[in-house]
Amino acid sequence: MSLKLKDKVCIVTGATSGMGKAIASSFSEQGAKLILSGRNLERGRALEALLQDSVFVDGDISKPETNQKLVDTAISHFGKLHIISLNAGILGLGNVMELPVSSWNHTMGTNLSSIFYLSKYALPHLLRHREGNILINASIAAFKSFPNHPAYCASKAASVALMKQMSVEYAPKIRVNAICPGPVDTPLLWDSAQAFENPDLAVENVKNTAPLKRLGTPEDVAKLALFLASNDSSWITGTAMTIDGGILNT
Repeated sequence: MSLKLKDKVCIVTGATSGMGKAIASSFSEQGAKLILSGRNLERGRALEALLQDSVFVDGDISKPETNQKLVDTAISHFGKLHIISLNAGILGLGNVMELPVSSWNHTMGTNLSSIFYLSKYALPHLLRHREGNILINASIAAFKSFPNHPAYCASKAASVALMKQMSVEYAPKIRVNAICPGPVDTPLLWDSAQAFENPDLAVENVKNTAPLKRLGTPEDVAKLALFLASNDSSWITGTAMTIDGGILNT
């Protein structure tokens, strides 16, 4: 069986934990060459050692220069770039009255501006191929509101809007899609639960509310990411695909 991403050069942000790590591992198994991005140098170096044909670049993804460095590293190491998978995200918890302006700005920078920065610097290289691909890890928070998550919800909704705009702007050479996960069992989910009075109960309730009666796994999301990044989805663009165990239907 042929590898779905053989010799494709991919930048994966948020690669050192959770869904980003699962996506990086899945892409590697399918033959991709990877530029891995994250803030934790120790975890990044460990992942780099684990995944073949990968290079880790640490830095704050909310800064334009970090994104430029990722693209430059892809070109200097592999000579080309085909796919960017944007997974970095933070929460910025607190209601609008309580949330510090600095937290709002950092959340928007990490969750939204980083998509603009990396897309801006990557697009000239992606446009050299007729199979360029931008894949944004958004959230059902783009469509469903949660208490004490104003910055997170706003940033995810805006990321879906940006995805749709780019999908029109750069077609037919570039496909742009978004994944919108529901509650996936990652550290971010448990951090998010701190916005509720009883975090453990909040997670248990959301699991029981889902028609499929379980939390998602990073590997569930990685399977969808691989589908959207590969030619299996060659006639799909401008789409925000939910993967949430059916929660948005309840």
